[in-house]
Amino acid sequence: MKDRIKIIVGIVLGMMVSAYVQAEFKFIITRGYDQPTTVAVVPFCWQGNQVMPENVAHVIAADLSRTGQYQPLSDENMLSQPCRHDQVYFRDWKLLQQDYLIIGDIAFEQVSQKYQITYRLYDVVRETNIYAAQVSGTRDQVRDLAHLISDGVYQKLAGIRGVFSTKIAYVTLNTENAAPNYRIEVSDADGYRPIELYRSPNAIISLAWSADGRKLAFTHFDNDGRTSIKVVDRISKAVESLPSFPGINSAAAFSPDGKNIAFVNSKTGNADIYLMNLQTKAVKQLTNHWSIDTEPSWSPDGKQLLFTSERGGRPQIYQLWLDTGRVERLTFEGIYNARGHYSSDGKYVIMVHQSTQSFHIAALDVETRQLRILTETELDESPSLAPNGTMLVYGTQDDGRGVLAWASVDGELASIMPSETGHVREPAWSPYLQ
Repeated sequence: MKDRIKIIVGIVLGMMVSAYVQAEFKFIITRGYDQPTTVAVVPFCWQGNQVMPENVAHVIAADLSRTGQYQPLSDENMLSQPCRHDQVYFRDWKLLQQDYLIIGDIAFEQVSQKYQITYRLYDVVRETNIYAAQVSGTRDQVRDLAHLISDGVYQKLAGIRGVFSTKIAYVTLNTENAAPNYRIEVSDADGYRPIELYRSPNAIISLAWSADGRKLAFTHFDNDGRTSIKVVDRISKAVESLPSFPGINSAAAFSPDGKNIAFVNSKTGNADIYLMNLQTKAVKQLTNHWSIDTEPSWSPDGKQLLFTSERGGRPQIYQLWLDTGRVERLTFEGIYNARGHYSSDGKYVIMVHQSTQSFHIAALDVETRQLRILTETELDESPSLAPNGTMLVYGTQDDGRGVLAWASVDGELASIMPSETGHVREPAWSPYLQ
């Protein structure tokens, strides 16, 4: 049994390939919507003497473009570049077949020492200003302000809260020197501004965010090969080691209320799911089966846990009711289903799915039990949903290198975001940040 557990861990580590420098990403859309909505994001006006640290309009256009739902107009194709309401001539934008128009103006307040960005969203066809707002922040926050504007525009157009201001955590690996070097990094959702939170010469897997986006739990391998669960604070970078028990300690997942962590331990000689109270550190065993039970994941209301188990002969996803202990098998299609995660509304489950030789990311409708394949790449692993439930990030391979990729839950969009400098695995999309 211990050998089987080691094999599972070894497979995960084997997928983390070599070569590391701090990750910087670029997006390549490989499949998109047939008729994306056209939107012109005009360069925002700025009268200051200093060069702006970011091109706000370009950040917004890139944000919208990555969803696959919107097709921004290039600057050189614009007939005019208004920044005020009285400068907007709809005939220009109708001629360019634009559905929407975004304009903005940037000013600097001497008293507060902050940049104020005022922006407007227009419906070109109806010739109306449908949304206007203002955001402000320091010079270091200008890119954050651009993402906030993208969130506001997306919510107005799509009716769903945007995720451009969220973060993505991931693990990188460097083996160029004599000793390997693993790092946990957190970047903006678009891959920009990576920050290192933790580094180790030993392997790191299974990143999981707390519900408030402040902390990340992860599995860490010690020098002797034993595993422990650690928690790193995203702001202070302080690291806490949770109590370890004999055997494997791994796959921690924060409860929605932040009071507990579900995790895997094999102190009985078999991997089972346990619950730890983060305040008292009291532990309760949740599953007790001869097969391997692993990879717990919480339902949005905190009443159920998903987990992967071989109790049916092959790895499949099961659902555990915490109040009664009842267990139900959710997946039957395919020879392998693992790493299950609920959507934010609990209506579907995202997972790693294998039906033939390839591993893909799939979505299971919880009510109808219909399974839909979302990705076309190979060796896909570690899916993580955006907090609005429309997109997911996952790990895959591109020309032999570990990369991150995006896909839309409706199956229409696929894109890869390879690092220009190394290999990246184990992505985890943050919740909405406080």
